Amino acid sequence: MNAWQIFIRGFIEKEGYKIFLQGLLTTLQIAVFGLLVGMVIGSLLAVFKLLPSDTWISKPLKILTDIYVALFRGTPMVVQLLLIHFVVFPAMGINIPSVVEGVLAFGFNSGAYVCEIMRGGILSVDKGQTEAGRALGLSYGKTMLKIVIPQAIKNVIPTLGNEFIALIKETSVVSFIAIVDVTKAFETIAASSYEYVVPYVILAITYLILVLLITALVKLLERRLRASDKR
Repeated sequence: MNAWQIFIRGFIEKEGYKIFLQGLLTTLQIAVFGLLVGMVIGSLLAVFKLLPSDTWISKPLKILTDIYVALFRGTPMVVQLLLIHFVVFPAMGINIPSVVEGVLAFGFNSGAYVCEIMRGGILSVDKGQTEAGRALGLSYGKTMLKIVIPQAIKNVIPTLGNEFIALIKETSVVSFIAIVDVTKAFETIAASSYEYVVPYVILAITYLILVLLITALVKLLERRLRASDKR
């Protein structure tokens, strides 16, 4: 029995596909919701970094934002995940599912990167848009929320797509806190048959397909947005 036959037997006859589907769903859940959490946190932090200097609260918020970004960009994702799972939540007496912990860990991490992405996107929006919003009597926060940020998101769609791809690939570390993602699923399938070559080749192909699908979706979204702008 060759390597492919061993894999197919473990994948189909021994129902390894069920573990794979569960792991794939978990990977997508953590990446998608992690990105959404990151976008909310990152957009908020970007607004903090661009607050007018004439407000008393702008300097403390900018300092806290710089600390947050430096902390999450300067430490490995796996270390952040382990700290959240084994230190932060237990110390706070919080007991939540590991998948939710994964979403929050990746969301906090992504927020640091999205902050810089959104800051660049906001700066790319014509200053006249902000001035127009303020002239209409909108506060700084409402101007950002209703006028500037929607335009900034359009400008950074490709970069956010890259962030999503990075999250998809980085989810492979969630097995450290006993989450069965797509990587852990193939490790389990491989361990059951002691045949590792084919499962890891299929794992690499799975990630490649996911990345290609995300890239295609981002390009489709870009075309839709460009078409809507021309109307």
